[in-house]
Amino acid sequence: MYLATAGLLDLSLSFLAEVIAFLVMIGILARWVYPRVLAAAEARQRQVAEELAAAEKARQEAEQRLKDAEGTVRDARAQAAEIIEGANRTAEQLRADIKAKAEEEANRIIEGARREIEAERQKALESVRAQVADLVVAATERVVEESLDGERHRRLIEKAIKEVAGNGASRR
Repeated sequence: MYLATAGLLDLSLSFLAEVIAFLVMIGILARWVYPRVLAAAEARQRQVAEELAAAEKARQEAEQRLKDAEGTVRDARAQAAEIIEGANRTAEQLRADIKAKAEEEANRIIEGARREIEAERQKALESVRAQVADLVVAATERVVEESLDGERHRRLIEKAIKEVAGNGASRR
């Protein structure tokens, strides 16, 4: 009785109406509202899962593109190194060719100078021989004190030239 007097368990008609209204409200919510809320939550969950899957796929594609780009950079660097090496080899070959051509030109110039020196030496010897021949003729004319006839004169000159040429050849 103590509880009944306190008013805690006082069952009135309004309480009963409130309970019935609450149950009707739960029924309406369970029948029409809860399925829509549940469908919206499931749709949102599916959308989030799809977005996560798309983000994961995009991340994997980005990683693959990064790997491809790194591979391309490595290939480009290797190709650049090959090109540089080829250019260095070409430059070295060109340097060697230029050096060989310069040495060949120097040798050609030296050989030409030797030929010119030899030709000048021969000219000088011929000039000396001619002068010696003239001196021999003059000396012979003075010694003989008469002019020789043409044939004898020519033989005497040729003999003197041979003697001078023989002495010049033995001095070399």
